[in-house]
Amino acid sequence: MSWPQPLPILEKLGREIVESSDGAITGYEVMYGEVNLVGPAGRIVDAMTHLRDHPDLRFSQLIDLCGADYPERPQRFDVVYHLLSMAKNLRVRMKVQTDEDTAVASVTGVFPCADWYEREAFDMYGIFFEGHPDLRRILTDYGFHGHPLRKDFPMTGYVEVRYDDELKRVVYEPVKSVEWRNWDFLSPWEGMEPGYAPLIPGDEKALPAATELPK
Repeated sequence: MSWPQPLPILEKLGREIVESSDGAITGYEVMYGEVNLVGPAGRIVDAMTHLRDHPDLRFSQLIDLCGADYPERPQRFDVVYHLLSMAKNLRVRMKVQTDEDTAVASVTGVFPCADWYEREAFDMYGIFFEGHPDLRRILTDYGFHGHPLRKDFPMTGYVEVRYDDELKRVVYEPVKSVEWRNWDFLSPWEGMEPGYAPLIPGDEKALPAATELPK
């Protein structure tokens, strides 16, 4: 497998970013051909400004900003920033951690395009961004309860929507039976007939107990 950049180049890039960031970026690792950076959430604006403005870096485009939920951790959320340097033809990923109550500084002053990305992370995960100009939901409906991409959010949600023919409008009603997530991290293609597609881990759940997987 070939990586977008030779690994020594990425290792050198990671070291130089950490050394030149004055503590705003505290560590790095190279995984799957990409540089992953970490730093304190309280200095994310400094980190983004450094990555954008340093003449040897020039990561001038914020490609994406998203959340990730690890509910077993005290700081359950990662806020993940993906940056592109067109001048250097390089990409990096920056991560900071926070909890349900502690806001992360908005980077809209550094990358204006972070506006809707941060609203999406707030809507889906409940991550707060201090200094955001208009932090409100962007994908869910008005009055929506909860944050759908949290691991502890039920599969069915809390309310269901239907059209009431008597009232001539859409009405919201509580879900009568809540189905909770129960991930086993195996195949999402359970039930496919053997022979139609290559068997992958997890397919054994859809086969009769006496059936052996082909070697």
